[in-house]
Amino acid sequence: MLNAQQQDRYQAEGYLVLPGFKPEHELAALRERARQIVEAFDAEAHRSVFSTNDQGRRSADAAFLDSAEGIECFFEEEAFDTAGRLRQSKALSINKIGHALHDLDPLFDRFSRTPAMAELAADLGLVDPQLWQSMLIFKQPGIGGEVGWHQDASFFDTAPRSVTGFWFALEDASIDNGCLWVAPGGHHGPLRERYVREGDRLHMEPLDATPWPTQALPVEVAAGTLVCLHGMLPHHSLANRSPRSRQAYTLHATDGRARYAEHNWLRRSPALPVRGFAA
Repeated sequence: MLNAQQQDRYQAEGYLVLPGFKPEHELAALRERARQIVEAFDAEAHRSVFSTNDQGRRSADAAFLDSAEGIECFFEEEAFDTAGRLRQSKALSINKIGHALHDLDPLFDRFSRTPAMAELAADLGLVDPQLWQSMLIFKQPGIGGEVGWHQDASFFDTAPRSVTGFWFALEDASIDNGCLWVAPGGHHGPLRERYVREGDRLHMEPLDATPWPTQALPVEVAAGTLVCLHGMLPHHSLANRSPRSRQAYTLHATDGRARYAEHNWLRRSPALPVRGFAA
């Protein structure tokens, strides 16, 4: 799958861009399935809001914890007005769907688990890949929220560190509509914080005071591109104020040879064991 030059680039820079990894008909199928999930979602009964700028808000949200073994929709921060009413249609108000799409929805399962993905994971160093999380991120036009600087290893702590992110562009991603920004080589730095679960309480624990990068590189890509992200790589995305959405599908996997930390927020019961990329 990956040649020596690509593997070296990933190790040096902490990310790798693979254009044309998925064909348009597969992207369209995922977008349509996401639309169906949102259409069936009861917006009045479930009003969970997703925000990376206030991690503590998640601690009081049972829907977030339950989504580890389910499929839950989360609203954008700016979806509601001061009276608690949606500012626009439900379809244009959802931030993301998470976090077990790859295990519970057959279409997402087929998209996620392919021989190509298994080969790619091995080339990136995942000998025994374990797929913990999947998300369909909408980055809605006009209100798509900012995702602040973070490292995926903060949320999937293993010893040794092993989490790897797979970010599929379901639509074109540009600076205008909130593409990824990365700090090439930043994965060689320290882990700045970790997201800790104690019972049903969640909080971000500071680990290292190293500042977040002051310079970053935009990753503008066409639909169908796969961006591989080292778990220690600092990355973020800006708000989407454009009239175009920036849908993406993400997977996070760890290596089964590494010890998965007990304090990680995402936990699985024996009823839904974590699996790899094998179909």
